[in-house]
Amino acid sequence: MFEGVFTALVTPFRDGEVDEPALRELVELQVAAGVDGVAPCGSTGEAATLSHAEHGRVVEIVVEAARRRIQVLAGTGSNNTRESIELTRFAKRVGADGALLISPYYNKPTQEGIVAHYTAIARDTGFPLVVYNIPGRTASNILPATLARLADLEQVVGVKESCGDIAQISEVVAECPESFTVLSGDDALILPVLAVGGRGAISTASNVAPREVVELVRAFRAGDPARALQLHQRLLPLFRALFCETNPIPVKAALALQGRIRDEIRLPLTKLSQGGRERLQVALKEQGLV
Repeated sequence: MFEGVFTALVTPFRDGEVDEPALRELVELQVAAGVDGVAPCGSTGEAATLSHAEHGRVVEIVVEAARRRIQVLAGTGSNNTRESIELTRFAKRVGADGALLISPYYNKPTQEGIVAHYTAIARDTGFPLVVYNIPGRTASNILPATLARLADLEQVVGVKESCGDIAQISEVVAECPESFTVLSGDDALILPVLAVGGRGAISTASNVAPREVVELVRAFRAGDPARALQLHQRLLPLFRALFCETNPIPVKAALALQGRIRDEIRLPLTKLSQGGRERLQVALKEQGLV
């Protein structure tokens, strides 16, 4: 259901508020670049520091701006199952195509708790759900056997894998049905994940280099791994620069350098350091992106 390149969309701010015109322009940029979809209100979208009203408004704007030209996979995750249900219901009501839900953070649920969390959301909302596994942010890892159990739920259609372990991701592909989509959540691992059976990516880098990331994924899926490898190697310095500090600090700085948004981020995150900025500028110039 969700394959190809989805951009983990940033949330632009202006003077402390969501910059709605800039957000609409970012969606237009993604549509023009040929991405398959966008994922607002995830980690890259600073969902953790959006109010409920802002969260809902961002999803509404993105759905309106996309106008069904690309899919919208709205971030609706929380460490509170009831809150996740409410956010997912809202995304469904305003016309998103599906929901991306981070595994509960801070609580550190057991594997049984993780299954129960997603099962409750799936049954209550009846909406296509993509699980988001990112142990570095949640302090818990969704194991392949657990994902296989979740894949038995009709509503759970895929996973964004950011565990960083290609062996584990290989197990997920092997243990889950073919209909279950595995997407890379790490830009530097897009090609390896495709090679073990993944079908795309939810990318941070495609905020600033959407055409290039789309070309990489489509080259591999079209049967040209040599071209995909060439693009991967060329983009690797950019991938690394965009994660030189906590995401989304560098990617928002990159978009600001491109003149697309203000370089504004919410506490407790702070602006990119001077050293990080210099590294990022070099990477962007090498790619011809500034």
